[in-house]
Amino acid sequence: MTLRLHNTLSREKTEFAPIDPDNVRMYVCGPTVYDFAHIGNARPVVVFDVLARLLRRLYPKVTYVRNITDVDDKINARAAETGRSIKAITRETAAQFHEDMGALGALPPDVEPRATQHIKQMVAMIETLIANGNAYEAEGHVLFNVPSMPDYGQLSRLKQDELIAGARVDPAPYKKSPADFVLWKPSPEDDGLPGWASPWGRGRPGWHIECSAMSKEYLGEVFDIHGGGLDLVFPHHENEIAQSRCAHGTAVMANVWMHNGYLMAEGEKMSKSLGNFYTVHDLLQEFPGEAIRLTLLKAHYRQPLDFTKDGIREAKAELDGFYGALRGAAPAAEGTMSDAVLNALCDDLNTPLAISELHGMAATVNKAAAADKAAAAADLRTAGGLLGLLQQDPEAWFKWQPPAQADAGGGLSDDEIDALIAERVEARKAKDFARADAIRDQLTEARIIVEDGADGATWRRG
Repeated sequence: MTLRLHNTLSREKTEFAPIDPDNVRMYVCGPTVYDFAHIGNARPVVVFDVLARLLRRLYPKVTYVRNITDVDDKINARAAETGRSIKAITRETAAQFHEDMGALGALPPDVEPRATQHIKQMVAMIETLIANGNAYEAEGHVLFNVPSMPDYGQLSRLKQDELIAGARVDPAPYKKSPADFVLWKPSPEDDGLPGWASPWGRGRPGWHIECSAMSKEYLGEVFDIHGGGLDLVFPHHENEIAQSRCAHGTAVMANVWMHNGYLMAEGEKMSKSLGNFYTVHDLLQEFPGEAIRLTLLKAHYRQPLDFTKDGIREAKAELDGFYGALRGAAPAAEGTMSDAVLNALCDDLNTPLAISELHGMAATVNKAAAADKAAAAADLRTAGGLLGLLQQDPEAWFKWQPPAQADAGGGLSDDEIDALIAERVEARKAKDFARADAIRDQLTEARIIVEDGADGATWRRG
């Protein structure tokens, strides 16, 4: 099976050739933990979770590293705004991130380094850059000297004036070039900001150096795949490349650079600064995580996605169809992986095509003779697992209700529904159709959908 991936660096889709086929190495930029993750933050988590699952299907070992940024000016600002400690903010926000991403079916990375635990590695890399003539100290800061790297800008392919404008740089008087960016910044002890001892005084790292140091620590100087959102191409990933290549003397930092497209809301990029976003935490109070995940996968990862609640409702209806097919089949052993689904994902993660193939497999389950249904359902579940879908018990899926409603005791409980359905069965046996219809009306009013079949009645929450 040939895996082809679109490489932002070359702007081409090419056959993936790992450096070491026995250990594929991938780094993805993780969250800055100062607030709840919004659904735009979740898209790269879900996209690269699918890629990690696919790579593990194709190769014997995958080392997937996704960092946590726990030292950053946004975190400092949130601490000043709320009066809470940086430690408390980062601890609680990271825990919420893990909970929310787990609800979306994202598996944890193999390694999840925190920036604050790798200051020593950052300082060492900065010292190397200074020694190589690629960085300089100025007024307590250390800056990367962009003109020292003749081919800076290959990833974003921006011209020099566009690079400067796009970086939204501070035109500080101590900079040799307006495009130079910070590797280390001062943190005087009396300003309340986090800081560490360094050859340049007490300070803290710039954002970009964090990922360069952590990726090198766990994946080496050159690795296979670096991923993240399209908004990170410049300046973050461009600057990571500059730091890493100049520190290590390599031609590349990663062989393949992959970027997911923006999430849109009413035609505009979704972002916290615009205020037009949904947090994953809030969406999970209203919708099952698997429906949110399917919504994110229904568009190709490189394309923009207009994210709406109606879209999640449509995704939930699709999942109802999938789980409906699985519901009628007895559990079976591990199924056979669908070549069609695998081929779709090997074509630059074509998740829309893979999902379409799942629909065809669900139709096969529904049409299968009783003797073949369990095997067909097992194949569907196995193929769905490659996308992180269809791994729940069908009964649990259909009985899900929003957490807030469940916590408040709103609506009918599972036991109450089962009792009403049993009463309805007895009423029909006794030909008390008025009572049977009244029970069905009561269930319908409670948004419980009853489906009568040859094997009896089943129900699901609407």
